[in-house]
Amino acid sequence: MKVAALYRHPVKSMLGEEIVRARIDERGIEGDRRRALLDVTTGRIASAKQPRAWRQLLTMSAETKDDGVRITGPDGGELDEAGISALLGRPVRLITERPAGSVLLRSVPEQVLADGIEAEVEYTVQDFGKAAAPGSFFDFAPLHLITTASLAGTPAVRYRPNLVLETDGEPFDENAWVGRELTVGPDLRLRLIAASPRCAVPTLAHGELPADPEALRRPARLNRVEPLPGMGPLPCLGVYAQVLTPGTVEVGDRVEVH
Repeated sequence: MKVAALYRHPVKSMLGEEIVRARIDERGIEGDRRRALLDVTTGRIASAKQPRAWRQLLTMSAETKDDGVRITGPDGGELDEAGISALLGRPVRLITERPAGSVLLRSVPEQVLADGIEAEVEYTVQDFGKAAAPGSFFDFAPLHLITTASLAGTPAVRYRPNLVLETDGEPFDENAWVGRELTVGPDLRLRLIAASPRCAVPTLAHGELPADPEALRRPARLNRVEPLPGMGPLPCLGVYAQVLTPGTVEVGDRVEVH
């Protein structure tokens, strides 16, 4: 098994960047999800998991630069906070620290499956970073991995992973890795901590990729597992990981499950 692709998402819920080499420590890939947009009116974090309000985030791209981050809109033009606010239709502020008590809203996957993202779906409040280090905007953990077998030809960007692993195994083999350790390249060592429950985001248009409801329907049909005790079976694809030993990873590096 080897690393097929690496992705970094400098701003939460915006399109990210494919990279060939990454330094990874307990905070995840360097520069990944270190920024987010704060809804000035509500005080909540902007997330495409609330698609009726924030799907336009996925028309914007964020790229890491030496002096921070460069954000571009659908036409490729660079955007500042005023331009982002105008595109979203509400005032937002780019932040690098999570405000105390900050939350986001996420659509309920079962309602999305039944009624679609255009319906008046229910939203649940979600807090941040159950297993993530401070100073980041991960929903749960600092790394997300997925295999090419599980993607089954679906573009990886829909699921926003950090590492795509090329494997000859079966789809959803990574479910069995939870609780085990993974080595990637010469130094990086990870612990797999939970399957990744899917939300409405993979179904949305991502840049030039059109909307695709099958991106949620497929795991709902084929891979319902319980990510954490008490959550019940949910549509899942990929696994979350914590970093045990930091390291630098490149595309093509060997991956082993222990």
